Amino acid sequence: MNRITRRPLLGLVLSFFVCLFVFGAAPAAAQSDAADPARDATRESLRSVLASAGQRDDVSVEFRQSTKNPYNFVGVMTKGLVNCDSLEIVISVTQSATIGFRVYPHYKGGYINLLRAKSQSDLMMKLLYFSDQNFLFWGADDVHDVFSGYTFTLESGFPSDAIVIVLRSIRNTDKFVGQMRPMIDGTSAPSS
Repeated sequence: MNRITRRPLLGLVLSFFVCLFVFGAAPAAAQSDAADPARDATRESLRSVLASAGQRDDVSVEFRQSTKNPYNFVGVMTKGLVNCDSLEIVISVTQSATIGFRVYPHYKGGYINLLRAKSQSDLMMKLLYFSDQNFLFWGADDVHDVFSGYTFTLESGFPSDAIVIVLRSIRNTDKFVGQMRPMIDGTSAPSS
């Protein structure tokens, strides 16, 4: 084959791979986004519990479905907080049959970030201690923002009553942020 006859052949081969990629990737993407009936049912059960529990005086949060992830619900708690500006609540129905709560305290206009803390190591030790002592566990996400959390497994069914208990407990995150303030920025919590 000479150089002139190879160019059309090369164009055909490239066209074939482009078509294969475009048309072959679309069904694969559609399969990964395919409906998961069990996950969808869990999301709808969670939506119902959040709608009723969110109206309770000891919760007082309006939850909405996330625009970024259809299996996440988000809400903001502001009522009755002393140390935090607000508590951002993200609740996820996962592919692995769990419901995960992540509660991000907003403090002085932003997230509490381990890398911006006055005493990073003391704050990390406090988070570990709180994880041992508290109902909710504590951690930091992939960008080092601090959160409290809880995870339910759905092996024994949908835990409606337990979800309400966790929602009622979220407000306590505020008092623990008060105990972290010396490590965050050197201030102390207001006396109660």
